[in-house]
This record gives sequence, structure tokens and C-alpha cells, in this order.
Amino acid sequence: MQYRKLGRTGIEVSSICLGTMTWGSQNNQAEADAQLDLAIGEGVNFIDTAEMYPTTPRTSETFGETETILGNWLKGRADRDKLIVATKVTGEGNSNVRGGARVTGKIVREALEASLVRLQTDYTDLYQLHWPNRGSYSFRRNWKYDPSSRHVGNMEQEVADILGEVALLKEEGKLREFGLSNETAWGVMKFVEASERHGLPRIVSIQNEYSLLCRLFDLDLAETCIREDVGLMAYSPLATGLLTGKYAGGEVPAGSRLTILANLNGRATEQAHEATAAYCDLARQNGLPPEQMALGFAMSRPFMMSVIIGATSIDQLKTNLGAARVALSEDVMEAIGAIHRRYPMPM
Repeated sequence: MQYRKLGRTGIEVSSICLGTMTWGSQNNQAEADAQLDLAIGEGVNFIDTAEMYPTTPRTSETFGETETILGNWLKGRADRDKLIVATKVTGEGNSNVRGGARVTGKIVREALEASLVRLQTDYTDLYQLHWPNRGSYSFRRNWKYDPSSRHVGNMEQEVADILGEVALLKEEGKLREFGLSNETAWGVMKFVEASERHGLPRIVSIQNEYSLLCRLFDLDLAETCIREDVGLMAYSPLATGLLTGKYAGGEVPAGSRLTILANLNGRATEQAHEATAAYCDLARQNGLPPEQMALGFAMSRPFMMSVIIGATSIDQLKTNLGAARVALSEDVMEAIGAIHRRYPMPM
């Protein structure tokens, strides 16, 4: 397992992060415990969750259950100080949490303190703003994205309010570092500028979607994050299972994500299936499980801090963890590039 710096801090996180968003819906406590034990045994020290999880499906009744499951495992662990636990405050627009209220410094405190109770820990290592208050182009909203229609308000004051509360929570020992999620390059820079201008905590990470099928991050966000030392935590690196090849030929395995989420949040398009077939063929021609090639590619990117993997079974998790030992050849990387040119935005 490789380890990489969390922003400009001295904290090192594993290049694979264990995701948790199925715990409480598709996975129970015992299954989550088994996943955690396996991942930690393979060198993973980074675990990501959120107050709004689980999301398969997401309901107001299940809000917070994933944190509770993780907290039951964390409670009393002697190695807590060696684990990097990340969670998130939900943000604007999700009516299941605080009625979809915009995040303020006050809400950051309220949400974090409630998460710590569920997690049964005194602090979180990384706290993240799950959604920008002005909205996002994530989850295929990029096709109709119009930033001029977004309500920005006084962005500098809003960011300073959030980071000011983060500073107080750091002083109180309730969080160590702060990051973003589903953000743009402009949004990242607003947080960086506010921290520099007002002497407030600096963001260390951004959690956005990234996979062979979703490479919006490759350009302006990549440059911004490399220059500013804001590491990417890639979610959906297997495009919610598409890149495993399990949906080839129209197959829909029982219990798979496609049985819960119609069209996988806009991912299961005709072009995405065609691109996936090409990537899976390439992997098999080179003796690789498709998911390991997809994860290996994501981990090879220069802006990548950690790739978030999720699984509903131990066998899936074992295969995904095996990607830590995969190094893709130049020929495979060139072939990936050729497929990407054929299918640059398949979702």
C-alpha cells in the first residue's frame, strides 16, 4: 500500500480509502466490520463516511446510520490514532438533512458534534463540506450547467464564516483538517484565498467523482489542485460498478446498484456501456481484472491522493484492494488514452 500526504500536512493517508455509503442499507454491522478488518489488514488507514449516508437508497429515516455503524467498530479501538477518519457535513439542497439548509459556521459545529456522537470518537481527522452552497455540476448536471444562474451571495463572508468555525473546532481538538467535495476550480480557490487572507485553516482535499468514464477533473481542477496541494479523493472510481463489466450484455445481477438506482444516476448510458466494453477488453487482454485496471489508472494520476473504494461483498473488496499492487504498463496507458479519445464523455 502506498501512502500520500494529506494536503500540506504531515498526515499520510493510504492511496486506497474505504468508502462506507452502503452500510446501513446494503450492508449490516457484521458485514461492515468484516470489510473494515480486511481493509485495515491490507494497509488501508483511511475511512470515508458522511452524515447523510447510506445512499443506497438515501432516506430521511436512514440518515446517520452509516456513521453509527462505523462508530460501533471504532469504539475503544487502541489504534484509533493510526486511523484517518473522514466525514462530511451535508450542505445545501438535500431536504433529508436540516431541510436542505445552506451550510454556515454554526451548522458546521452542530453537524460535526452530532457526527462525533454517532462515530463514538472525540475527533475526526478530516471534515468535508459535502456540497457547495451554490450547487454543483456533479452527477451529470454538467450537461446543463449554468454558473450565472447560481446564487453565490457574499462568497468571501460565507467561506470565512465556515473556516472561522473550523479554526475554533481545531483548537478544541474536534477536527484536524478540512476539505471540500463536489467543488469547482473557482470554489477551491475561494477557500484557498480566504484562508490566506484571513489566516484561517487551509483546505487539504477535494472529493469529486473520477473514473475512466468521468474525467471532468483532468483539466482546470487538476491544475488548481496540483498547484495548491489539494489532493483528490476520487469517488465512484468504478462508476458505481459499470467498470467491473458486470452489466455487460444487459445483465443486471441481483442486489447490484442498478437494481436500486435506475440508470446509476445517469451513468448507465449507451456510450458508457460501449466505453466500458472497450476498457474491460483491454484489461482482460493484459491479464487484469477490469476493476483493478480502472482503480490502478485512477491511482496513477498526478493529482490523486486517495481512491475511494466501496463494496457490498468481501470478494469484491478483496479484488478492489488488489489494485494497490497493480502498476499499469506504458502500453496499457496508451491504449487507455486511445479509448478515452473515442469516448471522452460517455456519461
